[in-house]
Amino acid sequence: MHALYESNLTSLPLIGKGKVRDIYDIDEQHMLIVTTDRISAYDAILPTPIPGKGRILTETAQFWMKKTESIVPNQLVTDKSLADYLTADELIQLDGRGMIVKKLKPLPVEAIVRGYLVGSGWKEYQQTQSVCGIALPADLQQADKLPEPLFTPSTKAEQGDHDENISFEQLVKIMGEEKSQKVKEIALKLYQFAADFALERGIIIADTKFEFGEDENGVIHLIDEALTPDSSRFWPASSYAVGSNPPSFDKQYIRDYLDSLDWDRNPQTAPELPDDVVKRTFEKYQEAQARLTENL
Repeated sequence: MHALYESNLTSLPLIGKGKVRDIYDIDEQHMLIVTTDRISAYDAILPTPIPGKGRILTETAQFWMKKTESIVPNQLVTDKSLADYLTADELIQLDGRGMIVKKLKPLPVEAIVRGYLVGSGWKEYQQTQSVCGIALPADLQQADKLPEPLFTPSTKAEQGDHDENISFEQLVKIMGEEKSQKVKEIALKLYQFAADFALERGIIIADTKFEFGEDENGVIHLIDEALTPDSSRFWPASSYAVGSNPPSFDKQYIRDYLDSLDWDRNPQTAPELPDDVVKRTFEKYQEAQARLTENL
């Protein structure tokens, strides 16, 4: 499969580029999101693409949005076709990496839900017996399942900057009590539904990130991506064990490789990935998608 590091469409005007996604304008109500094969880690866009990753993320996000629309409406538009807006060559270029979505006003927060004690949460817990300021029991180990899933929002940083964890009280100051409570409620419902669904398919969702937007009536929608290997920590249930960080089906594999290098996490000097790391990353993403989306 060819790699799409950067899209180049002339049929639609470009709105902007994120770490992974290129956004194009369609009309007043709609836009095109192209999920490229770029991969980011530690707030840096790596120079090496993962061929086919964008298609896996697009298909997985669409799967989850359709699966969870009874919990929260989403940005997905299903009554329009890319073929109505793009040339044949452009359709070949995207090869399943594009989706038409509603234009919504993004909320200024990333809604992170943690079900297990790992990553930055584990590091904080070791120092304070809390995660994002939320007190936890004193006897937990790394990768322990939390007593209940935690809603731990963060700010959305500009590209190249770091997201910052914030308390729920800080979120209320940004968005107001009612909207903050609604986002918390939706995020926890989405996580619980997805975690139960995934566990039946042999995957533990240790944590995940949701993004939301609102329409002109203030109705909250799920936007961006959802429950993909880029935005979630997926563990194989068969090899899960408390006390260590389990192997994963997500980009933690990339982070682990980068941690083995002498790299200062400067985005300007992000290293190339070797072929075997690229291949193994794609295989992990592909297996996660297959387990989650194929009929059992």
